[in-house]
Amino acid sequence: MQINQQKTVQVDVTELHLHIKVWDGFTADLKDAQGADAGGYTDYVPDFFPGKHYGDYLILNIDLETGQIKNWKKPVAADIEKMIEASDDD
Repeated sequence: MQINQQKTVQVDVTELHLHIKVWDGFTADLKDAQGADAGGYTDYVPDFFPGKHYGDYLILNIDLETGQIKNWKKPVAADIEKMIEASDDD
């Protein structure tokens, strides 16, 4: 005879993968070292963001132990400049 029974099993979970659809409503604000506004951006997800986002998705892999974004690669100044210029074009 087979019966249904629930069992609790411990699982070692290490990452949270976020796939957030933002359409063309992505917004980012840049702050200087004193916390003052230094620029901003509103448009599609910038190209330097991680994952195959096609401009519409924010894809972040979060380490649950540290809270750090694991798939983030440090942008270069040209990436930030290009992002701001693209927002200014709108």
